[in-house]
Amino acid sequence: MNFRINKSTVGTQVAFDEALKLNKIVFEGTNKLAIGLGGQTPNGKTVKELALTLAKTANQFGITALFVPTLEVDDFVQIATQAMANNDYQVQKIDLNAPEEHTLQSVTFEHGKQADIDKALAIVSGMALTRTLGDLPPNICTPTYLANTAQDLAKTFGLTCEILEEAEMSKLGMGSLLSVSKGSIEPPKLISLSYNGNGNANPIVLVGKGVTFDSGGISLKPGTAMDEMKYDMCGAASVLGTMRAVVEMGLKVNLTVVVPAVENMPAHNASKPGDVVKSMSGQTIEILNTDAEGRLILCDALTYVEKYNPDVVIDVATLTGAVIMALGKHRSGLMSNDQDLADDIISASQAAFDGVWQLPLDEEYDELLKSNFADMANIGGREAGSITAGCFLARYAQNYRWAHLDIAGTAWLSGAKKGATGRPVALLTQFVLDQVEK
Repeated sequence: MNFRINKSTVGTQVAFDEALKLNKIVFEGTNKLAIGLGGQTPNGKTVKELALTLAKTANQFGITALFVPTLEVDDFVQIATQAMANNDYQVQKIDLNAPEEHTLQSVTFEHGKQADIDKALAIVSGMALTRTLGDLPPNICTPTYLANTAQDLAKTFGLTCEILEEAEMSKLGMGSLLSVSKGSIEPPKLISLSYNGNGNANPIVLVGKGVTFDSGGISLKPGTAMDEMKYDMCGAASVLGTMRAVVEMGLKVNLTVVVPAVENMPAHNASKPGDVVKSMSGQTIEILNTDAEGRLILCDALTYVEKYNPDVVIDVATLTGAVIMALGKHRSGLMSNDQDLADDIISASQAAFDGVWQLPLDEEYDELLKSNFADMANIGGREAGSITAGCFLARYAQNYRWAHLDIAGTAWLSGAKKGATGRPVALLTQFVLDQVEK
């Protein structure tokens, strides 16, 4: 879809009407329509809703071009462009005819900056990559596929890419990560992708959980909705999508994304409840539940990223069902060992309309991870499951500023609208933008 700034009216002319109910559409002749503001003072959230309604209406009624006046709302053009362009995404079905193109092909804004359009389209491009990877079936989107995707990004944008294989991870002592992958015939990969846009500055490091299918292992999940466990790599998909958005903007920042990619399957050689493994940090872990595998791969990745001397590290993971019970599908869970970092992420989430909610990391929760047979257990019981998972990861992030985003509730939708959402690419990209502008 084409977006531009131009005062000359092209296509169906849009008018914002304060008297109409919010988001209500009324056609006024063959080439004009009004959309309601409901008597409200518009803000960023309502602009996003209005733009989405306009895009859906245009596609429903075969409108090919819209001319949109500009409301007095900060970042109006960026918000509206992002909402409309993101609506253009369609799931690519495997070996079937391509989906029909949406009829809306161009949007002209009366006022604004082309730079805001470009920024929005870069974010949408990153979200589209994330959604595509999430929506792919798990027999296609394997750890190897994620590694190949990173290598393709490196070739396209001139990035540095490193892929560690199983033998190399074993030499580094990543016994925790490899305890998850050993029950699968799919080889694990540790993917690193780096963009250097700011000389010798310490990089922002994003770590994304890449479990391309999670059966639960020996602690097998129930069969109902197990197909949705292909989305357990949406943390990985989101950091790759964020990298794409950042490099398309050409931001003056150093950014590295690290993806531990595995498949978690039951097998004769798979990890068992009661096994004890040693992580790269030297800390030992008693595996009480093989379905709490995300933290087992992330902990070794969090140790590995110390080599980059990071400014900050943010890990992103579909980590716990408990966060869905706490926050539903609306907000991602946030935990951090640095309140300034947490505040920056909260601020970015508000600007990006990609909400988070901060949860504590108190010592009382950490004590729930005690084990009689190792330095820690990989679960802390039924209580505060999201928090104890964060406490587990915090033990491996003591040497730098770190935050954890649990996106299990926000990364995908179930039911009739099943599919990856592209979150939290908008949040992560806004966070990087904010750091550049400091």
